[in-house]
Amino acid sequence: MKLEEDKHCFVCGDLNEIGLHVDFTVNDDNSATAKIKVPQNFQGWKDIVHGGIISTLLDEVSIYACRKISQKGVTAEIKVKFKKPIPVETELTLQARVVDHKRKLIMVEAELLVDDVVYASAETKVFNLE
Repeated sequence: MKLEEDKHCFVCGDLNEIGLHVDFTVNDDNSATAKIKVPQNFQGWKDIVHGGIISTLLDEVSIYACRKISQKGVTAEIKVKFKKPIPVETELTLQARVVDHKRKLIMVEAELLVDDVVYASAETKVFNLE
């Protein structure tokens, strides 16, 4: 499978007019972080971030945590745990780190925090296509 970057990713793409435009920091220790305020138009219930958006953010930060290992990783599996409702327009911290790497499979743990409290987390298996 050939993967191509075109800057239209829903989460991080600069050219996606309706995207979230998240700016991730990739660290040398196989981790990644970002801050974002999710706009109200991505809510589920009134003033609460939609669960699909939460899953998407955890998925994306997991992929970015793998960037020092692979520039072409795709999610093979993700298990999300929702701990607290996340209010829209609130600053969120996304963080993820690689916890294991075996050949083509990279294991990642990710968290979404509000004021240093975990509101959602994920265990992600990333498949390295390189």
